[in-house]
Amino acid sequence: MCSGKCSRVIAGSLYPLVLLSIICNIMLFFPGWDVKYAKEGHVTEEVKYLGGIAGGGILVLVAALYIQVTGEHGCCGNRLGMFFSIIFAAVGAAGGLYSFIVAALGLANGPLCYNGKEWITPFKNSSNDADLTKISNQCTEPKNVVMFNTALFITLMAASCLQVLLCAIQAINGLVGCLCGACNKKEEASDQSYRM
Repeated sequence: MCSGKCSRVIAGSLYPLVLLSIICNIMLFFPGWDVKYAKEGHVTEEVKYLGGIAGGGILVLVAALYIQVTGEHGCCGNRLGMFFSIIFAAVGAAGGLYSFIVAALGLANGPLCYNGKEWITPFKNSSNDADLTKISNQCTEPKNVVMFNTALFITLMAASCLQVLLCAIQAINGLVGCLCGACNKKEEASDQSYRM
């Protein structure tokens, strides 16, 4: 596969992951599907770090857009453009890694919830072998917040792993394109000869 085509495939794969990361991070601001917790500031601390919006969202989106342009025919589909795609792939990988770390911390620390007396983070005070159901029973408000946060943080971790992997592949692809050329001109010539 040509490095230009590979860039287009990678960028096309990154876009849905960017959207998924942003949606997950936004949803985490509304535990129990209620706006009042965000208004009152009773949201898990790691949600406020915006791992899915800033890291897995904006940084990866910027990288995906440049990678997409690199794969297109034209000014960026050359050796210099492929070199810059390595740098943008590194930016995307850093964004995905940031999203992964924040999501892992959110998963490890657990959600912020009300136990009837005070707002707590039950994962911090529990042992490693604690049962998730027992911890869920400690939280009376927001409803099902433990499962809600766990599912969304796991989704963010999976999306960010794929983002980092795709950006690493693009870095290798960019290196090949930088050394060998993006082969867009070869494609155009073969397309024209095929049409004749």
